[in-house]
Amino acid sequence: MKPNIGINEEQRTAVVGVLKVLLANEYLLSLKTKGAHWNVVGTDFADKHQLFEAQYDGLSTTIDDVAERIRQLGFESPASMLEFLELTTLKETKGARFKSSIFIEELLNDHEAIIRFLRINIELAEQNNDDGTADFFIATIQEHEKTAWFLRSHLE
Repeated sequence: MKPNIGINEEQRTAVVGVLKVLLANEYLLSLKTKGAHWNVVGTDFADKHQLFEAQYDGLSTTIDDVAERIRQLGFESPASMLEFLELTTLKETKGARFKSSIFIEELLNDHEAIIRFLRINIELAEQNNDDGTADFFIATIQEHEKTAWFLRSHLE
């Protein structure tokens, strides 16, 4: 049964297209964060190992929220690596052992890219009469801004 929530199918389709890209970006960022957790080395290993784990846990919640928002709008959520790699706007990197500062810089860049992506698409959600998704985007921006601040603080 299709949702009857005051947003027509064309409007929901436009917004869900953005949500699918967001889901792919969040999933890839999560994977990269877990890779940092697994592979960080150096004298600050314990501290950064815990930092990356906490960030990974937060992204897991965000991923679930994005996928559920897609479902709330009446569409199927992408759920495979193939789909995520086709949809993502982030760059995939080959896993390796890095110092924490290299991981932090890359993750910071990805969080900031997601923030910029969401800022641009708040208006799209509003133009398609989807205040719920616009509000969801704003809340998601706030979470990424906090994480970006934490990461940026490690580089200063």
